[in-house]
Amino acid sequence: MPKLKTNRSVRKRMRITKTGKAKRFKAGRRHLLTGKRSKRKRLLGKAAFVAKGQMKTINKLLPYGA
Repeated sequence: MPKLKTNRSVRKRMRITKTGKAKRFKAGRRHLLTGKRSKRKRLLGKAAFVAKGQMKTINKLLPYGA
């Protein structure tokens, strides 16, 4: 059976943890930051986990847990 290709764009955006969860960063922290409150900007800087319902898709895109 041939090797599966990893989706490179997803690989750059998320990491798979040892427990199998996908860790990602939140959107909205690139520009237009003056109109956002400090708390919102602080929370946007922290990592989040992918929802359970999307893990099936993520596992297809990252077959080797990149």
